[in-house]
Amino acid sequence: MRVRRRLLAFSLICVFAGCAGFQVAGQHQAGRQALLINQPETALAYFLEAAKSDPDYVYRSMYFREGIWTYVGRSQYALGRYNEARQSLERGLAKDRDDNLARLYLGLTLARSGDTASGIKQIESAMKAIHDWLDYLERSRPFGVYWDPTREIRRAIEKALDKTTAKDFALPELIADAEWVGQTMESEIDRARRDERRQYEQDFDRRPGSSLGVGIGF
Repeated sequence: MRVRRRLLAFSLICVFAGCAGFQVAGQHQAGRQALLINQPETALAYFLEAAKSDPDYVYRSMYFREGIWTYVGRSQYALGRYNEARQSLERGLAKDRDDNLARLYLGLTLARSGDTASGIKQIESAMKAIHDWLDYLERSRPFGVYWDPTREIRRAIEKALDKTTAKDFALPELIADAEWVGQTMESEIDRARRDERRQYEQDFDRRPGSSLGVGIGF
C-alpha cells in the first residue's frame, strides 16, 4: 500500500511539473510573438509571468538558446526602462555567459544609458560572437545551412564593426545596426526552423517507397 501511494504521489508530481513546464513555454511563446510584432509591453507581461514560474527557463531552437531574463530585458529595453533592462540582462548573463543576445542588448542598454565605452565593448563582443556562431554552424553543417544562408546578418555585422574603427564613428548608427541584428536573429530562428522542416519533408518524400501506400490502396 505504501509503495502504491508513493508511486501515485510521484506520478502526480510529474504531471504537475509537466503542466507547469507547458504553461511556462506557452507564456514565453506568447511573449515572443508579441515581441516580434513590436508589442513590448504585452511581451513583457508574458515574460515576467514565465520568469516568475521558472526563473531558469531557457528557450532552445535549432542549436540556439536564449534565457527568459534576456527576453524580459529586451522588452524593458524596448520600453525605454533601461535600469530594469540592465538588471534583467545582467541576470541573464550571470546564468549563461554565452547568451549572445543578452550581451548585445546589455551593450545597447549601457550605450543608451550614457555608459558609451562599456556599451560599445559589449556590443562589439556580442556581434563578434554571433558572427562566429553563424560561421561555426555553416562549417559544421555544410549540407544543411539554415541559419543566415545568404550571410546577410554576418555582412551587416562586419560593416557595423568596421564603423567602430572609423574616424567619423557615430554611436546612433551602431545602436541602429545592433538593434537590427538582434531583431533579425530572433526572426531567423523561425525562418531557419521552417527551412529545415521543409527540407526534411522534401527528403522524406524522395525516399523510396514513401508514397507506396497511395498506389496500392492503403
